[in-house]
Amino acid sequence: MKSDNPNHPYGPEEIAIAAIGAVRAGASIIHLHVREDDGTPSQSPTLFAEAIRHITDEVDCIIQISTGGAVTATEDERLLPVRELIPPPEMASVTMGTVNFGDGVFWNPPNLIRAFLAEFKKRAIKPELEIFEAGHVAFAMRLIKEGVLEGPQHFDFVLGVPGAMNGNPKNLFHLVDLLPPTHTWTVAGIGPAELTLGTIAIALGGHVRVGFEDNVFYRKGELARSNAQLVERIARVGKELNRPAATPAEAREILGLPARKWERVTAISGADPVA
Repeated sequence: MKSDNPNHPYGPEEIAIAAIGAVRAGASIIHLHVREDDGTPSQSPTLFAEAIRHITDEVDCIIQISTGGAVTATEDERLLPVRELIPPPEMASVTMGTVNFGDGVFWNPPNLIRAFLAEFKKRAIKPELEIFEAGHVAFAMRLIKEGVLEGPQHFDFVLGVPGAMNGNPKNLFHLVDLLPPTHTWTVAGIGPAELTLGTIAIALGGHVRVGFEDNVFYRKGELARSNAQLVERIARVGKELNRPAATPAEAREILGLPARKWERVTAISGADPVA
């Protein structure tokens, strides 16, 4: 919240400004959550559409919407932007299992995961498979074996959430070792793990997520000024390690997405839920 870092964006316009800054700093994918103007987490297709319009008016990037929302969101609420956005996003996240999340529980039983993936498939949305525990990789491999997931997949290892696997580099090495080489992966280190795990990921040939969802500090005791500041730092690290930040076109090629410029969202089909 802004009480944790006053630079944290609320509302679709502030969020879009933050995303545009991140892209200009070197990001090729925007993992997008939306909030009401008071900071309340939301899965409103209207808010997603407004944020995406602002972003794509200014920059080209892969928009990856979140189906996580808040731990209190229902299944239908979490799927609303997937079902309602026209055109659908290029990517959306889906978590591969239930996990303790701070003092709450992030509920993702197998039937819910299968339902989410079926909705993605209808709309040709590429999933990002979010992994909080090693067992989540095992379930993803089961879905690949069954044919529910087809072709190379993209995984996001989220390490450091209280209640899940911590941000110890050994955990990242273990998760990477579980993946066949045909798949791609990103690491999202939570809090103080962000820079360390991101640097290791670059050295290992993986990819990196940084931003205020995961960490609001630039360094211990110093709040980050923006998402862009965090992107700029990891882009500098990548350049030093001879792995420069991918352009959106290069990222689409890496992920097996069609080469295209994002189409502006022009409409939503349906109504938002009543709070």
